[in-house]
Amino acid sequence: MRTGFPDFRLGNVLATSFTGTLSERHGDAVERIPAPHRLVDWLAVNGLAVDSCTTAQLDLARELRESIHAAATATALQDALPASAVQVINDFSAQGRAAAVLTPEGKRRWHLSSASCVEDALGVIAADAISIIAGERDGRLALCASPTCQAAFFDTSQSRTRKWCDMNTCGNRQKKARFTANQRKNPRSAE
Repeated sequence: MRTGFPDFRLGNVLATSFTGTLSERHGDAVERIPAPHRLVDWLAVNGLAVDSCTTAQLDLARELRESIHAAATATALQDALPASAVQVINDFSAQGRAAAVLTPEGKRRWHLSSASCVEDALGVIAADAISIIAGERDGRLALCASPTCQAAFFDTSQSRTRKWCDMNTCGNRQKKARFTANQRKNPRSAE
């Protein structure tokens, strides 16, 4: 992977990991796929390797990302799904021509119609979004409790009460801020 760019925030759910390529949406936003080659990198890390990506394909990817984010956020808030987001997700899912294949190790891998077909990879992501938004998987969509993040994530914890999209980033930052605030309120007296 190329250096000089923000790290990817990887998760276990393809669609919500994809929406995480734009983080801190309510603070100083961090774009993790600022250029076509970064989308190629992200897709490769997530088992959807493509040879190349154009600027137009990156724009399509961002359109899908924002549509998934809007629909996942609405689902987490138990609001009506935005019609335009649903249309974009459905269109990408229908246009993709990727096929799931079983590896000799018993794992699922995606076979894209060609090594340069970003649209196939986006179709896989859209289909994944449909499965979680439609409630077909065991878990629930939730929003990160960080006021600057508020990313949609898929909570598969046993109690379904997870608060952070990622404990190592948002959760750690919030716990550190709370600790610092408590230290300021209750400074230990020097004895």
